[in-house]
Parts: sequence; structure tokens; C-alpha cells
Amino acid sequence: MFKNYLKITWRNLMKNKGFTAINIAGLAVGMASAALILFWVQNEVSYDRFHTKADRLYNMYNRSRFDGKLWCWNTTPEPMRKSLKQDYPQVDQATRVTDAGFLFTVGEKHLTMQGNFVDNDFLTMFSFPLIKGDAKAALAVMKNIVLTESTAKRLFGNDDAMGKTIKIDSVDYFTVTGVMKDLPNNTRFKFDYLLPWQYYDKISNKGSESANWGNNDVNTYITLKPGVTEDFFNSRVKNITRSHSDIKDIDVFVHPAKKWRLYSKFEEGKQVGGKIEVITLFSVIAAFILLIACINFMNLSTARSEKRAKEVGIRKVVGAGKSSLIAQFMGESILISLISGAIALLIVQLSLSGFNNLTQKQLFIPYSNPSFWLIFTGFIVFTGLLAGSYPALYLSSFAPVKVLKGTFKVANATFSPRKILVVTQFTFAIVLIISTIIVKEQLDYAQNRETGYAKNKLVYTLMTGEISKNYNLIRNELVTSGAAAAVTKTSAPITEGWSDTWDFSWPGKHEGDKIDFNVFNTDGNFIKTMGLKIIDGRDIDITKYPGDSTAIMLNEAAVKVMGLKNPVGQIVLNGNKTKLTVVGVVKDFVLQSPYDPVKQMVIQGPSAWFNVIHFKLNDNLSTAQSLKLAEGVFKKYNPEYPFEPHFVDEAYGKKFQDEQRIGTLASLFAGLTVFISCLGLFGLATYMAQNRIKEIGVRKVLGASVLRVTTMLSKDFLKLVGIAFAISVPISWYLMSQWLQKYSYRVEISVWVFVAAALLTTLISILTVSTQAVKAALANPVKSLRSE
Repeated sequence: MFKNYLKITWRNLMKNKGFTAINIAGLAVGMASAALILFWVQNEVSYDRFHTKADRLYNMYNRSRFDGKLWCWNTTPEPMRKSLKQDYPQVDQATRVTDAGFLFTVGEKHLTMQGNFVDNDFLTMFSFPLIKGDAKAALAVMKNIVLTESTAKRLFGNDDAMGKTIKIDSVDYFTVTGVMKDLPNNTRFKFDYLLPWQYYDKISNKGSESANWGNNDVNTYITLKPGVTEDFFNSRVKNITRSHSDIKDIDVFVHPAKKWRLYSKFEEGKQVGGKIEVITLFSVIAAFILLIACINFMNLSTARSEKRAKEVGIRKVVGAGKSSLIAQFMGESILISLISGAIALLIVQLSLSGFNNLTQKQLFIPYSNPSFWLIFTGFIVFTGLLAGSYPALYLSSFAPVKVLKGTFKVANATFSPRKILVVTQFTFAIVLIISTIIVKEQLDYAQNRETGYAKNKLVYTLMTGEISKNYNLIRNELVTSGAAAAVTKTSAPITEGWSDTWDFSWPGKHEGDKIDFNVFNTDGNFIKTMGLKIIDGRDIDITKYPGDSTAIMLNEAAVKVMGLKNPVGQIVLNGNKTKLTVVGVVKDFVLQSPYDPVKQMVIQGPSAWFNVIHFKLNDNLSTAQSLKLAEGVFKKYNPEYPFEPHFVDEAYGKKFQDEQRIGTLASLFAGLTVFISCLGLFGLATYMAQNRIKEIGVRKVLGASVLRVTTMLSKDFLKLVGIAFAISVPISWYLMSQWLQKYSYRVEISVWVFVAAALLTTLISILTVSTQAVKAALANPVKSLRSE
């Protein structure tokens, strides 16, 4: 029986090659699209879930009120780890983590590497397995280092790295005591190497253990002992900062590893989502794309019902039950799904490289994993059952008496299931089109926002090696050589905020007010180099004004929040009560997110720490010429280190990567959705034209024009698209309004977006349907009426 069903199924498919091809193509593209999204979703959901202690692994967080809002953040004081291990018996292990960036020298090789400083517990807390070395002892000594496998290969080639020596920053020598497997792409950690925390204490001049509970500058991770719950530990650790300092308004809590990636967004001190919103969105898109592909199958199968009505009638007369007919039709859909699945797998494999570039992932198809084949087979069967369910029930319900008497006729109801399915398809497609346009509009709106500084030809480089010692010589020579028009050193790049504090006070500040300020340090020449605009006062200039060692500038937002009517000349006190004099007010500029309002900022004069040199390239030379001159200057005074310039406009552009990625993905899947929908529309139009071929012949004989016939065949489909548009407008408006709410600096939804979507959808639909309508209208009526 199975063999007979398979043979009949195959004959039916071959008998209608055109419709079979459309069904297979639609399902294949839909399955491939859904599979790509699901691969991405699986990767996101699995972030840091692979650690064997993931159910006991937590990140320490702070919670406090600033600027009238309750904020949460995951940088903590350095001494917190020691207290957690000593005073809280619920804690099993603890480690601090902070960034490290050094020049590695091995023989003639000089490579700049990015890593982390960690405590010795790190390698036994996290499941980053060592290929060589002992996880418990690899970081126990200050001059030990653990490399990732690819880093070891870059430094030592195919030689065994264990026991080898690496020179760091031309100062210290480290011994390789461990080689780690390269990090998986589904972890929050990104490092080439690990260094012991003792070395961080040494180079930062903090002694064996910093005791400053007011400086939140490291990440602290812990594992709790088995059986200790999150709520119980939170009740114990809440006051840890209060009990060790005079800071009385910070609560401490833990954030579990299973929520790091997906639930990292906090509002008013409560967890409100995060990446899970994007995951949910694209999961829904995957489900709808697959559903749309299945709807194509349903529509084409039921549209051809008259062709198969007699087959069903005869089978029922000779004894076939409804269940056996359902099984046959389901078998046909599963066979098509199987063929489509094979093609979909090929499409996924061919497109993975480009998809990985787009999503910045390293996704792959795990062919050797039996679980993958089990899931993929289930995916194929599910798709086949979903696509074949309605046609199987519909076709198997025909009454044999009506069919064989010739009185059976498919009713052309106003609201048939087929029309509802077509409307459903295009509703989703139009929602995606509208959403894509609005995402791009929001992205353009933010990218075109006035930054407040001149990005063009503005370059920065980190102060590594001998740069700090030779800064004055480098600054002067950059200008005299013609490489740069202006130079300044700062605490951070102009596109980032590396420091903030709530420890400023000023005349008129209310007791108990806690306002957080971004802090930016400069040695002078800040305004000219960055291209900022002075609103009041002047720039900091330590050469011309020696007293500017305690000078500050404020941005407009800071002046507003401080309530200063005449800010220049006012005295502001910092935490240690040092008097700082306001010498200037600068126009607000975008330091962090371009989607948020500019935060209040204090720009300080010469301070104890600088990390970055900014310089404005000479407008009279090409960029390449200026950089070549600048490289010569840096090589002269910092010969051990490579010259690594960063363009500010490129760094600023990276702030839009997430939105660009979402927009591109939305565009891609909107296009695929429209393609699949149009594929089904094309099939229905083809079948309709075939069914009405004699009617068309008669109309042409009676004088109907090609345009009139084409319009007659197309208008029903366009009505359905119009209904879909009417439904999609309020849905898309609501969804995108909710999405835009997360941006303070956002675009307003314009009417033209909906008009553009309507015109685009209508045009695509007309082109799809009219190809078959025009073909039918141009056919010779003699051929279509010959049998009459």
C-alpha cells in the first residue's frame, strides 16, 4: 500500500510539473529562511549556557538612584571579591575581570593583543578548557600567562608554547603556563590571553589589594554553593557596599548567567528585557515565513481541487476511507517537504558565509551531530504536516455522488479560506516592508544627527609604550611636520565615555541630590582639535594659564542640571573637596549613544591619567600623506610599538551597527517574504488563467481588448492585496511605535511610509499577476475554443 501511495504521489507531482516546482521553490526558500533565523536564534539563546556551573554562575550588579531614576550597572569595586570570599559562606568562587591591552614581543614578532586580567578562580569557574596546563594553577603566579590556541599559534607557530617566554610592553617577561581552546562565539568574553590579577595591582600602583569601595571599575563574577538560591543570596549581599564604606545608597544584587545575554536591560531597578526582544521578533518572523510558504502549498493544492475531485470520488466509491485519503495527501505534502528540505539545506550552506558576515557570527551546520539530523527531520515533517493539513482535510471531504454526477463545483465565495490565506500572506509581507522602511528612517535620522564635533580627519591613537613620556615631543612634531593641525591628549576617545562620577558639588546643589556626570580629561587645545563650539568663556590652556591645572569646562547639559546662570568663574568641588574653576561652556556633543539625550559632562584640565591622543589631520595634505608623516613621528618616539590610528568617523559609525544589522535582516526577510508570497500569487494566477481559458477566448471573439481581459483577471487579486494593506497599517503602526519608544532621539512615523509600502506592494502584485493575465489575454482564441 505504501509503495502504491508513493507511486501515485510521484505521478501526480510529475503530471503537474509547474505547480510542483512552485510548491517546492516556495517551501525551500521558506524553510531555508526559517532555518537561518533559527540557527541565529539558537546561537543567541545558548550564550554562556555551556559553562558546567552556569546554574550557579552570577555577575555582581549595583543599584542606586541618579538623576531621579533608579539605575543598575555591573561594574563593581575591586575589594568586593575579597569580602565576598571571606564574609559570605554562600560564595563558592569569585573572580574579577577587566580589560588588558599590551604589546607582545616574541623574537622579531611585535603584536598588539587584547586580553583580560582575572583572578586565579577564573579558569575553574568558567568552562574554557585548557588544551595544556593546569586550570587551578595556571594563573597562580604573577608572571604567568594563559593564551588561546590561535594566539599561541600566531606567536609561536607550530612550536609548543608551554614554558615559552613573552615580553610584554618591553617591560616584563611572562611564562606561558596554559593554552586554552579558542573561545566559542556564543560567549560574552572576548580575549586573546589571560593575565593574573596580581600584575594588574602592580602596574596600577594599587598594592596587593585596592580598598576603594567608591570606584566601580571591574566586573565581579561569583559561583554560589549548591543549594543557595538567587533570592536568598540577594538578601544577604544587598548591603555589602554600605557596610564597607560611607556610601549608603547602593544596593548590590546578582544577575544569573542564563540572563546575561537575553535579559540585560533594566529600568527603574527592574529587569525589563534586552536581547530577548530581538530574538522574539525574529523567531516570529521565522514562523511567519514558514507559514507563508505553507500557505502557498495550501492555496495551490486547494485551487486545483476540481482536477482531483473525480480521483477522490472514485477512490471513495471503491472503498477508500477518509483517513486513507488524508494519509495519501499528507504523504504528497511530506514528500514535497522532503525535497524542499534538501534544497533548503543546500541554500543554507551556500548562504551561511554571507549570513555570518551580516550577523557577525560563526554559524555552521553540524552535519556530524545526530541531534541536528533528528531536529531537521522533525522540521521537515512538521512543515509537511502543516502545509498538507488543510488540503488533505479539504480534498478528502468531497462527496463522491456530486463529483461523479458532474454537479461538483468549487464555490467562488466572497470570503473563502484561500482568499483569507492570501490576505494573511500579504498582511505579514506588508508589515515587514513598512517596518523595514521605518527602521531605515530611524537609522538615517540618528546618523544625520549633529554630533557637535568635527569627525572628518579626526584621528586618535592609544597612549602605549613611550608615548606618555614623549608626549610633548610627539605633539610638537606632529604639528611642525605638517601631519596635524592640532593635538590634544584625553582620558578617552571622543566617541566614548570611560569615566563618570556623582561626586561633584556646586553652589545651590540640594542636599542629597545624586547627579551623575561624564568626566573627560584634557591637557588643553581640546576645542580646536575636536572642532567643538565654545558658548561662553574659553578653552583650557595650561601653557597660557598655569592655573588651569584646576580648570574645568561644562557642557550645556551640565549647566542646565546645575542651574548655573553665569557658570564661568563658578567654583565646583570634586569628591576630595578640590576647588575647580569653570573657565568655559561648550555646546553639547554626542559622547555615547546617538539615540539618547546628551548627558551632563565635566571636562577637566590636566589630571593624573590620560589614555588617548587625538589629532586633527592637516587639511592641506591628503589623508594618506598626513598619516604617513604621523606614523614617522610615532615610530621615532615609540619605536617598539606599531602605529595604530583610529578614525573618529569610523568609530562613530560603529554605534549604528546593531540597528543597521536589524534593518538589513528585516529588509532581507521582507524581500524573501514578498518573493514567497508572489510565488504563490503567480501560481494562483497561472491556474486561474488556465481554468478560464475558454471564457477568455469567447470574450476576445466578442471584441474584448487585451487590457480589459488583463484587468478582469487581475482585479480579484489586487482586492485581496488591498485588504491586506488595510489590515497591516494599524498593526505595523502599533509595532513600530512600540519599537521607537526605546529611543529618546527618534523619528516620527510619517504617512509617506504607508503610501510607499502600498505603491510598492501594488506594483509587485500587478507585475506578478499580469504576467500570466497578459499571456492568457494574448493567446489565440481559435486554439482555446477548438474543442467547442
